[in-house]
Amino acid sequence: MIVGLPKEIKNNEHRVGLTPSSVKEIVANGHEVFVENNCGKEIGFTNEKYEEAGAKILNSPSEIYGKSELIVKVKEPMESEVGYLNSDVTLFTYLHLAGNPSLAKKLINTGVKGIAYETVTSPENTFPLLAPMSAIAGQIAFNVGNYFLLKQNKGRGVLIGTLDGINLGLVTIIGCGVAGEESLQKAINNGVEVNLIDLSEDRLTQLKSKYGEDNINYIVSTPESISQSIKESDLILGSVYSLGKNAPKVISDQMLDSVKPGTVMVDISIDQGGCFETSSPTTHDNPTFIHKGIVHYCVTNMPGAVPLTASNALNRATISYIHELTNKGIDAALNENKHLRDGLNIDNKEVPNQLVREALDSLLN
Repeated sequence: MIVGLPKEIKNNEHRVGLTPSSVKEIVANGHEVFVENNCGKEIGFTNEKYEEAGAKILNSPSEIYGKSELIVKVKEPMESEVGYLNSDVTLFTYLHLAGNPSLAKKLINTGVKGIAYETVTSPENTFPLLAPMSAIAGQIAFNVGNYFLLKQNKGRGVLIGTLDGINLGLVTIIGCGVAGEESLQKAINNGVEVNLIDLSEDRLTQLKSKYGEDNINYIVSTPESISQSIKESDLILGSVYSLGKNAPKVISDQMLDSVKPGTVMVDISIDQGGCFETSSPTTHDNPTFIHKGIVHYCVTNMPGAVPLTASNALNRATISYIHELTNKGIDAALNENKHLRDGLNIDNKEVPNQLVREALDSLLN
């Protein structure tokens, strides 16, 4: 099989879908890999390293897409890349179709076969290709939230953590999946009080047994409990995920009327449309905006801030699936592995994944 690795062109996106070590494994199995010129240069994956791994360097994205059967990316195609796609190409990447229905419609119309990392499942009912980036995003969310609380960044001027035994700040975390738990661990390490909110009482009980109750308030999610929690918070982290769908809006615009000016809100769910009603996608170049005096951080590719770490973590998770797709062939791999098949979001101008299809139908009709 011919595998293509194009350069990511999303704002400040320097992650790569394939590291040189992954390329080496694919080539060792008898496949060809084409890599776009300087694809990984920004994180030290030079053309020479890819060539040493057995790849061939091509100069343009049109060549990569035109010659490849399987395209491995990190982020969804940008508008300028849609024209390269057709029914002869299979795309393996994060798609987040419900978060951008207009782009989704264009991708569907190309006829491309699109396998989305975020809806691939496991026998344990987890999301193995979403988890590593969620873990990174959860850690980044706490760090950037703390940074934007600085007064010069329009924040409240609060230091999240402890100082000479004095507790400083309150963090509310809404959604206790992989990202939420990573944010929780960062908060614990900083000695800050946490309101931990989730719909699942079982999940809250599980986390309570793991982390105890010192400085952590475990709260079942309701509009009332969320509204009450965010009133006194300095940092609010939203990490709500719904498979294949837009994230539910757990904080309304009206709720912000009682939130303190200078509070920072980080929407980790922004790739799925955001879990705050007031969220709008931002970039690493312009990561925040102010609404009602509250700092909103809504960067759509948060793990892109640590592209080397993120690329290695992503490849560790995806490489076994890439081997299945290349060694067995696309259709055979999808037919034999129902968990990989859960990732099939686009095929022959249709949306096979029922949850994604339902989400898009509600948005496009």
